[in-house]
Amino acid sequence: MYLADRSAPAGAKGAPDRGPARTPAVASAVLALGTVSLITDISSEMVTAVLPLYLVAGLGLSPLGFGALDGVYNGVSALVQLTGGHLADRVRNHKLIAGIGYGLSALCKPLLLLAHSLGPVGVVLALERTGKGLRTAPRDALISLSTPAGLQGRAFGVHRAMDTTGALLGPLAAFLILSVAVDGYDAVFGVSACVAVLGVVVLVLFVPGTSGPAGSARPARPAGPPVPADTAPADTAPAGPAAPAVGVREALALLRLPRLRALAGCAALLGLTTVSDAFVYLLLQRRTGIAEQWFPLLPLGTAAVFLLLAVPAGALADRIGRRTVFLAGHALLLTGYGLLLWAPGRPALPFLVLALHGMFYAATDGVLPAAVGAIVPRELRATGLALVGTGQALARFGCSLAFGAAWTFWGTGPALCAAAAGLLCSAAVAACVLRPAHPPHPPHPTQSPRGTR
Repeated sequence: MYLADRSAPAGAKGAPDRGPARTPAVASAVLALGTVSLITDISSEMVTAVLPLYLVAGLGLSPLGFGALDGVYNGVSALVQLTGGHLADRVRNHKLIAGIGYGLSALCKPLLLLAHSLGPVGVVLALERTGKGLRTAPRDALISLSTPAGLQGRAFGVHRAMDTTGALLGPLAAFLILSVAVDGYDAVFGVSACVAVLGVVVLVLFVPGTSGPAGSARPARPAGPPVPADTAPADTAPAGPAAPAVGVREALALLRLPRLRALAGCAALLGLTTVSDAFVYLLLQRRTGIAEQWFPLLPLGTAAVFLLLAVPAGALADRIGRRTVFLAGHALLLTGYGLLLWAPGRPALPFLVLALHGMFYAATDGVLPAAVGAIVPRELRATGLALVGTGQALARFGCSLAFGAAWTFWGTGPALCAAAAGLLCSAAVAACVLRPAHPPHPPHPTQSPRGTR
C-alpha cells in the first residue's frame, strides 16, 4: 500500500505556476545536531577505543568483570532514556534536556583521570552514560520533528554519518596520543574532556531551540514518488493552538499501539543476541593476534564503513521499506559472527569482519528511529523513541553480562556460537512479527462486494 499527497494538485486554476515547492533534503537542525554529535563522538570514542584494553590489560579485569562493566556502560543509559524522553515531551523543550545530557557527559570525562580501580571507574562510566541516556531521545526527536515523513531515513542517515565521522576520528586521535604521550591513558582522558566541552558549546550556540509539538511547525510532506507503507507519517497531533499536556498516562498509552509494541519487542529480542562492540574487537584481536598498540584502530574499520553507507542505507530504507533494511543488517552481523567462528585466520579476516560490522550499523542504527517516528504521534515522539531505545539497550546490557559469563566459563568459541544461534532465531521471529499487513483484495470487476453477480 502506498500513500501520496494530493492536497495541492499541480496546475490548479488561478494559481501562478511557480514550479514544485522545494523542501530541503536535510534540515538545518539535523546538520547542527550532526555537528554536535560529531564532536561529542570524538570525545567518547577516544575513551571507548582504549577502555577495553585499559580495563583488561591495565587493571587486570576478567572477561566476566569486563562484561559486567560493559553492561553498566550501556545499561545505565538505557534506564535513563525513558526519563529523558518523557521529560523532553513534558516540558516541550527537547534542546534543554539534550543539553543537560551532553553537559553531564562532558563533566564526567575529567573524572576518569582520578579513577584507577573497578569501583570508581564504574561510577564515572555510569554517570557518563546517564548523560547519554538523557540526550538520546530528545536529540532523535528533534531530528524526527524537523524532517518530513518521507525523508526520515535519509535524515537519520545523515546524522549517523556525521556522528560516525566522530567515531572514526576518536580512535585515531587516541592512537596518536598513545603513540606520543608518556602517560598515554591519562592523556587520552584529558583531551577527551576538552573536546566534550566544545560539543556542548556548539549545541548551545548553533542548535535551534525547537520545542515540542506546541512550539514547532509541522513539516510539509515533499512532492515525489510514493513511499512504502511502513514509512507513512504518524503525525496524528490535532491541529490547534496548543497540544495537550503529556503525562505518564499518555506515555503508557503508547504501548497500546500494536505496531510500536511489535517494533519494540523485536528490537529487544535482537538486542539480546547482539554482542557488544568491545567484545567483537577483543575476539578479533585474540583470533588474529593483532598487537596491542593497534587495538585502538579496530573501531576505525567499523566507523569507516558505517560512514560510507549510513546515508545510502537510510535512503534505501525510505524507498523499499525499513523492515527489509533493518533485517538485512542483522543478517550481515550474523555473517560476521560466522567469519569469527569458522573462517581461517587470514590477513583479510579483520577487514571482512569490521566491514560487516559497519554495514550492520548502517542498516539498523538510523533506520530503527526512523521507523519509530513513522508510528508515534508528534507530541509523544521523544517518549516513543525512548521506549524502543530503552528496550533494545537493556537487552544488550543482558547480552553483555551473559556473553562475559559464557566467555569466562565456556570459552570464546562456544560463547559466540550461542550468540550466533540466538541471533538467527531472533531474526526469524522478527521477520514474521514485523511482516507488513496486506490490504484486503478488492472484489473482482465482475463480482459484487457480496460475491454475487
